[in-house]
Amino acid sequence: MELLDVTLVNWSRAQFALTAMYHWIFVPLTLGLGVIMAIMESIYYKTGNEEWKKATKFWMSLFGVNFAIGVATGIILEFQFGTNWSNYSWFVGDIFGAPLAIEGILAFFMEATFISIMFFGWNKVGKGFHLASTWLTILGATISAFWILVANAWMQHPVGMEFNPDTVRNEMVDFWAIISPFAINKFQHTVISSWVLGGLFTVGVSAWFLIKKRDVDFAKKSMKVGAIFGLVASILVALTGDGSAYNVSQHQPMKLAAMEGLYDGQKGAELVAFGILNSDKKSYNDSIDPFVFKFAIPKALSLLAYRDIDAFVPGVNDIAKGGYENTKGITLSFEEKQIRGKAAIQALKDYKTAMAAKDTVTAAIHKEKLKANFDYFGYGYIENVEKTIPNVPIVFYSFHLMVVLGMFFIALFSILTFLSYRNKIDSVKWLLWIALLSIPLGYVAQQLGWIVAELGRQPWAIQDILPLSASVSGISTLSVKITFFLFLVLFTGLLIAEIRIMLGQIKKGPEKE
Repeated sequence: MELLDVTLVNWSRAQFALTAMYHWIFVPLTLGLGVIMAIMESIYYKTGNEEWKKATKFWMSLFGVNFAIGVATGIILEFQFGTNWSNYSWFVGDIFGAPLAIEGILAFFMEATFISIMFFGWNKVGKGFHLASTWLTILGATISAFWILVANAWMQHPVGMEFNPDTVRNEMVDFWAIISPFAINKFQHTVISSWVLGGLFTVGVSAWFLIKKRDVDFAKKSMKVGAIFGLVASILVALTGDGSAYNVSQHQPMKLAAMEGLYDGQKGAELVAFGILNSDKKSYNDSIDPFVFKFAIPKALSLLAYRDIDAFVPGVNDIAKGGYENTKGITLSFEEKQIRGKAAIQALKDYKTAMAAKDTVTAAIHKEKLKANFDYFGYGYIENVEKTIPNVPIVFYSFHLMVVLGMFFIALFSILTFLSYRNKIDSVKWLLWIALLSIPLGYVAQQLGWIVAELGRQPWAIQDILPLSASVSGISTLSVKITFFLFLVLFTGLLIAEIRIMLGQIKKGPEKE
């Protein structure tokens, strides 16, 4: 693998980010709204109240529009691994492709089988079978998300593999290892955050009906379900977020340092609740204070990251210099990792040369050297330590804004739940407007979460093993630029079409039976 033009790398990153961010506009609403409509149909099944059937059908119509466009953008996203990231696909395709294949075979099969019954089987199958079809449809979508998130988590914490120097590919040796605690937590946090968006969407649209004094009974029922569901989901997101921070501290310390704007490690490290970064700080190792202002909770970061209030949390400088102790022993500096990475790359070349000459003895020596240094293989492609440091301001502000929004959602859902139980939800008009205007904030929080997850691990396509600069396809930068703008126009058009269709359906309101 040869390093390619940085312009090609950046445009390929931009195109993938564009596709992923548009795709993730549609996916979380599918996952969240799907569970809410299934809950409503369950209530209809139990009570026989036709009002709940009417509510289910209304939310199901919005789910259908969103689901269809989400599938279309997802297919394009997966194709980009072959078109723009062929070196990556070759290097780890045996592992990365497995969960995606399972997702396609299992999840798509479930969704395709039961979604037609869900939409068109109301008067053709029994109530119980129809309810099962609704739950199985959203279960299929959730299983789809599970395998995709397993693949993404593996990129950030690669396990269960062994490098084969004969094929220059990583091969899976333990399938179950890739379903690691890191992957499980990522799945939980991401899917439950989608439930939060589903709750926000439901209470926001219900608030619009209450503001307009239309279909009041339907709106109150939907508001109560959306508020309770959103409150439970918001609390669970906070709990799984704690698990995410712990996993990041164990496997991606540089990401954690960027999230907290931590340049110099501390024992009993404080957690920055609010802060403004110093724009004058240009280098990771200069003497300029990274903060203009901050409000921090003493020792909280050590507790969250290591379950010990006095634990040492490394900063950017410590990770670059090495020499501190973690669970694996004394850490290496960037320079040491770079030397070992280059040694691994050279050992691979020497192994291939020896095998071509049928010198198996020499080949075995180089193979052992490669194996001993492979954990730092990717560092052999990194020019300097600055390349290993993500954009701290973007990661820091994205993380903290996401947390603030999460706290706001908990407060909003709590108030809406209380007023719904008191049957006074339609009497507080200003709160209804807040609920309505909070729908976009749910999407903002979703995108911020992915910015932290993905920009926080730069420059790695696979943590420590393969940088982005060695992952791209050998195609022209111009072709990537052209397709970037084509996708931008296409996805924007799809988004506008979806918004118009959904607004039309909302204005139409629930259908009368």
